[in-house]
Amino acid sequence: MAPPRNPGSLKRQKELARQQRQREKKSEREERKNQAKDRPKAPGGEDPDIAGIIPGPQPKVEE
Repeated sequence: MAPPRNPGSLKRQKELARQQRQREKKSEREERKNQAKDRPKAPGGEDPDIAGIIPGPQPKVEE
């Protein structure tokens, strides 16, 4: 199989595709950033999943 006659055009196509992907990624990041602004903040206070957990060494379980 012969190599492409104009490797510069192939390189240009790849570069344009890469630039397009970068533009799409940038727009997706901006969209997520805007959605994060619209999302309500979590209520303050203690996280119910870790409520009552004491950090540090735990007492030994008496058998």
